[in-house]
This record gives sequence, C-alpha cells and structure tokens, in this order.
Amino acid sequence: MTQVVSITFYRFGPVAARLWAFAMMGLARPAMARVPDIGFWKLCGSGTGEGFTPRPNTAVYAIISTWPDLATARARLDQAAVFRRYRVRAAESWTVFLSPQSVRGAWSGVAPFAVSDTQDTSGPLAALTRATVKPGLMRRFWSRVPDISRVIGRDPNVMFKIGIGEVPWLHQVTFSIWPDAARMAAFARSGPHGDAIRAVRDEGWFQEELYARFALLDDTGTWGGASPLRKDTA
Repeated sequence: MTQVVSITFYRFGPVAARLWAFAMMGLARPAMARVPDIGFWKLCGSGTGEGFTPRPNTAVYAIISTWPDLATARARLDQAAVFRRYRVRAAESWTVFLSPQSVRGAWSGVAPFAVSDTQDTSGPLAALTRATVKPGLMRRFWSRVPDISRVIGRDPNVMFKIGIGEVPWLHQVTFSIWPDAARMAAFARSGPHGDAIRAVRDEGWFQEELYARFALLDDTGTWGGASPLRKDTA
C-alpha cells in the first residue's frame, strides 16, 4: 500500500474570512467529493487554545484527506479549486503528509487509513485519535480533557498538538506529533492521559473510536510563522 494522508490546517483572520470558513463546513462538501483521486476526507473545526477544549475556535479549521500516493496528494492540494479557495482566504496554512503505520477502529463506520507496506518508526511520528462520545457521557469526558490538555501543553517532547472535530462536543479528534515512538508512548501511558484511557475502557465512553499512528513524509507551509517539524528535538 502507498496511501498518503494529508492534514491541512488553516488559520483565518478577519471576521468575514472566519464566517466563510464556518459556512464551508457544509458548503465545501460537494466540491470535496469531486476532487480527483481523493479517498476518505473530513472537514473539521477546532477548539480554543491548543484545541483540546469544548469551546469552538472560529479561526482554525482542518481538512483530512487520503490519496493514492505523495505526488498525487501534492498535485491535488495545489491544483484543486476547493483547496485553492481555502488558501486564498486563510491568513496561514500548513500541510503535513503522512504514511499510516498502524490503525485500529473505524471512522464513520469505515476504515479510512490503509497501513503502509513500509514500516518506519525511526523518525518523528504522528498520532491521531478520533472518537464519537456517547451523549450521556459528554460531561464526564470533557471533565477529563482540561487535565490532559495541560499536561500535553507542558510536555517538551511534543512537536505539534491540536484538537479538532467534525461536530462540537460529540466528535473529537486529537492530533499530535512526537520525536519518536518512545516519547509518544511515555505520554500515552502516564498521568491524566493514561487515566482517561483506562476510563474509556472501563466505562465505555465512546460509540466509535479510531487510533492511528503515522510516519511523517513531508510538510509544506507554516504554522505560527514556521514549520512545526523544524523544531529542535535534540
């Protein structure tokens, strides 16, 4: 398998641009479905701060897409009209290209990511989790999130982190990039995050969940004025 996953983050400035981006959560769907060679795709909003909050951030949006290979991903993101419209309106955008290394679970009832035949855990890795929270357990779920957010925000090892989602409160996606598998695993097992994972298993918080790990292939654009992947990880 050679599937490539792209995640593009867009930051919008003026109110008019933010209103446009919000409207595109619904209006962009037909155009996204017509992009040649695109596979699975999702339009996502984000939370305030680093994204790990239930309060929407009207400035930051993301598009997750799958492609048959890296060359196709680059070409479609550059040339497709819907992606061009986002770039023109955004004050800043950053795309990361990923190769799926391990996946378990489902997203909207399907398996969106095809694990690569080439396993590469030697460099930086990205982790993505997506869950549909049971409505009756939303309060319990979101009461745990601030503790996790504070811990990941203080972790010197994380290169990038954000919380995004399709539907506020019910659908939550976390995305983070780490220097290596060992430091990613150390965070996942410890502190509030480890406690939350145990609570998910013991109390059954989610109707649907997906966990995926990716090797980083490349990136383009900037976030906060620079590429998060150029951060010194020594």
